[in-house]
Amino acid sequence: MKKRTKIIIIAAMVLLLGVTGYLNIMLNNSVTNQGNVTTTSSYFQTYRADRESTRDQEMLYYDAIISSESSSDEAVKNAEEGKLNLIDQMEKELVVEGLIKAKGFEDCVVTISDSNINAIVKATKLTSNEVAQIVSIIQSQLSASIENIKIIPVE
Repeated sequence: MKKRTKIIIIAAMVLLLGVTGYLNIMLNNSVTNQGNVTTTSSYFQTYRADRESTRDQEMLYYDAIISSESSSDEAVKNAEEGKLNLIDQMEKELVVEGLIKAKGFEDCVVTISDSNINAIVKATKLTSNEVAQIVSIIQSQLSASIENIKIIPVE
């Protein structure tokens, strides 16, 4: 029964992830089909909304594993660590985004993965001074190597 319950939980999570992906694609297609123009502000809003819904779903997965009586101690420990790592990542992204905006950029989104840090900045193009400012913020806050930092201007 223990193994069966775990399989059911994992299958439900995969199904929900698939439904989320499908809805995301459908919503993106409907926005694209309405004139093939997505404004920059809606890009940032859409990205943040997608990121928030994905993270809410991840938190629900972690909470389900943590609260399940059939979860092993190791699974609960891994879920708690994963949840704490996700919260830490969210805080870091929020801080870096705020600091980049404080430097005068209208909007930005920062994503942190195991190997890369991406900063998507609302700008037609960036000067070398602006790129240096963004890199400096990322390096000071995240101790990242310059090879792992990607800065992408978006109009």
